[in-house]
Amino acid sequence: MLVTASGFARGGWRLTDTGVTERFRGLAAVSDRVAWVAGSGGAVLRTVDGGRSWRRVDPPGAAGLQFRDIEAFDRHHAVVLSIGEGEQSRLYVTGDGGRTWTESFRNDDPRAFYDCVTFLDRRHGLALSDPVDGAFRILATRDGGRSWRVLPTAGMPPALPGEFAFAASGTCLVSAQGRAWFATGGGERARVFRTADGGRTWTVADTPVPSGPSAGVYSLAFRDARTGLAVGGDYVTPDAAPAGAAASRDGGRTWRTARVVPGEYRSGVAWVPGTRGTALAVGPTGTDVTTDGGRTWREVDGGSFDAVDCVPRACWASGEQGRVAIARR
Repeated sequence: MLVTASGFARGGWRLTDTGVTERFRGLAAVSDRVAWVAGSGGAVLRTVDGGRSWRRVDPPGAAGLQFRDIEAFDRHHAVVLSIGEGEQSRLYVTGDGGRTWTESFRNDDPRAFYDCVTFLDRRHGLALSDPVDGAFRILATRDGGRSWRVLPTAGMPPALPGEFAFAASGTCLVSAQGRAWFATGGGERARVFRTADGGRTWTVADTPVPSGPSAGVYSLAFRDARTGLAVGGDYVTPDAAPAGAAASRDGGRTWRTARVVPGEYRSGVAWVPGTRGTALAVGPTGTDVTTDGGRTWREVDGGSFDAVDCVPRACWASGEQGRVAIARR
């Protein structure tokens, strides 16, 4: 699948041989040669040769964990998040390509459940927990993930009854140009929260994406401080998502449904760098592309993926049964 300025011109995803069968919902693309994936069974893999070979670099003692997000700065430095109630939610950091890891956070609150992590720059990062005492909880780092602290919730709008975030692709919490956003579902409305001050205060906006016990916005992507995409649906009914994609042109304050949506559940979305309006959305039933900034989408591949991430010369996708693919530009 060749990614060009006008979208996916020809070909298809090129699957790589990871040698494992874990499900990779966490994906971090560094370049067309370097990428990290993280998934079930405590698995973390890294490639430095464009996917021709993968090295397993799990944190020690992590076999019982479910990694759902990984953020990588280069071939050496990465932060990985495991999800779950209480102590199952953890963060690990490496500075030597995964040869050694340091556990930098272990959740000691049984009410908290961390879903996603993002970095505003090399030092400042945020992690998101589902609501505790009626408010989403934010964890913050100022030293590249080596230490974390829970932020006060005074600046967080109240959560709706039943509202939560989806740990489906590591992109329920994202950042761009010093700002951050997170997406929700589960409640009466699917919403997007946004912050411009490092997570101290947040505002929230409704989206037109339908919400429900297993439905809502699963993934966000912001090209800059104003231009965002939201995709989702209901993972229980992956073949039908009639209003499962929306776009924002004002930093997440308002959202509009795509004129032509993927029509199926999508768990990951990413902008293609260097293009005016091209982005990819993936899910268990296929891959879609937009070339007009999220106004219209069309399916270009029927393979199953959970996460997608793009860098200037390539896009990567990951998912079930150890599937990791690359599309070079």
